[in-house]
Amino acid sequence: MSASNPKIKQIKKLQQKKYRQKEQRFLVEGPHLVEEAIKAGRADSLLQSESAKPLAIETAMEPLLVSDEVMKGISATKTSQGWLAVCKLPDESLPTEGNVLFIDGVQDPGNLGTIIRTAEAAAIAGIIISEETVDPYNDKVIRSTQGAIFHLPIVRADLREQMIAQQQAGKVIIGTAMKGHHYREIDLESRDFGLLVGNEGAGVSNELLALTDENVTIPIVGQSESLNVAVATAILIYQWSNL
Repeated sequence: MSASNPKIKQIKKLQQKKYRQKEQRFLVEGPHLVEEAIKAGRADSLLQSESAKPLAIETAMEPLLVSDEVMKGISATKTSQGWLAVCKLPDESLPTEGNVLFIDGVQDPGNLGTIIRTAEAAAIAGIIISEETVDPYNDKVIRSTQGAIFHLPIVRADLREQMIAQQQAGKVIIGTAMKGHHYREIDLESRDFGLLVGNEGAGVSNELLALTDENVTIPIVGQSESLNVAVATAILIYQWSNL
């Protein structure tokens, strides 16, 4: 099958956000992520390059065999790993119980992917992202999640509305700010929380910080001006998750 084949062209277009939204599909690359997609029931179809080794798991899905050159043309990475899956975009809804994350304008794909991976590891129930936040189905985000993206709901929504709704559901909403309380001073008394984190440079918007129950900071005693948003998120999630 050549690179000019209509099916191959259609798959390659899924590297574009607007086409992912139109088709309600996205791509994952590499054996590990393809296996995670299959186990999560999210893989629609599979592509395997001629030189790729078999997957480590069994699947009833028959992969479409393509040349290494065709796979290289589809791949978003410099070196293709030989496997690709076309996956369904989920129709996600947030659970009513459990801790949640609010993400306000995080732009770096690696940061968002690391946050998603950490959140899943710490049993966060769901993530709400703003319109300004990078697309979670961007290939760099997906690679950074290492498959965690298949195991928790991620919803793009109005953060203000969602924060109010989660407060009404009984959660403590905690923002991150330079002039907040020391994070270890906050005692949640086993209540569920919603943690609000913001853009790498600007932080959380003042409008959203005004809606929180508490705002916290992580002290810095060295010369660094701030912590990476993914690192800060991990510290705070594990502080309050009672794991």
